[in-house]
Amino acid sequence: MQFPAIWVQLACCSGCSISVLNTESPSIKNVLIDHVVPGRHVNLRFHPTLMAGSGDAALEVTEGAESEGGYLLVVEGSVPTREGGVYGGVGTLGGKEVTMWEKTCTLAKSADAVIALGTCAAFGGIFAAAPNPGGCKSVSAVLAEAGIETPVVAVPGCAPHPDWFVGTVARVLLGGLPGPEDLDDLNRPKEFFGSLVHERCPRRADFDAGKFAPRLGEEGCLYLLGCRGPVTYSDCPERGWNGGRNWPIGNSHPCLGCVEPEFPEQFSPFFEKITVERLEQFFVRSR
Repeated sequence: MQFPAIWVQLACCSGCSISVLNTESPSIKNVLIDHVVPGRHVNLRFHPTLMAGSGDAALEVTEGAESEGGYLLVVEGSVPTREGGVYGGVGTLGGKEVTMWEKTCTLAKSADAVIALGTCAAFGGIFAAAPNPGGCKSVSAVLAEAGIETPVVAVPGCAPHPDWFVGTVARVLLGGLPGPEDLDDLNRPKEFFGSLVHERCPRRADFDAGKFAPRLGEEGCLYLLGCRGPVTYSDCPERGWNGGRNWPIGNSHPCLGCVEPEFPEQFSPFFEKITVERLEQFFVRSR
């Protein structure tokens, strides 16, 4: 059984694609060619970076998908909306330019579900930060404004861990779309975003003991150096990055909170301690 997927790249740096391509177990070959679960595999029909086709021939694939429906739409990047979306196009079809805004909405209408991959797609991210000349917005915000009710699952991160994406896709293949009980209030899978980095950080004991690192690269909790672990929900401490070999705090670098809606604008400047007032605002907003 094939599970068709359409992957569009909007206002982004392609870092989310690069991260997912580096998945180790399963490998990207396993994900795209082999059966992720017995009898079911992903059929990736469109990806601007990976496919060989271009122009009308490529965009016609998306037109065909829209008419058929029943696919998973993966959106990478935020959606430029200002002045009718002219600040971002996906190409031309029949001599007419197709905007990212238009293509996202038309594809989302026919999709079974949308995965907003990366913080730009999930929450707006870097491209939605001030001054935001293109009027970039998150996928959920754009679909809500257009009255499109296709469910959206957010898999944020700058870039997202490949396991978060592969695990979400496998979950859909195995048991269908995650229900409300499987997602947090920001539509992120609780399996990956269910606990604070601070709760499971190996330097938590240093925080409790009041032992804070005075400079980057030194021992102690990194809270005074701007660590956003106390307000960031992800399983980075247990999962690690680069095949589980390391992660920012393991490399003596503060967590930047890249999976949260406040990243990057409201979490800047990164290397300053987060204030008590900001902590209170965060918990009032999200929990």
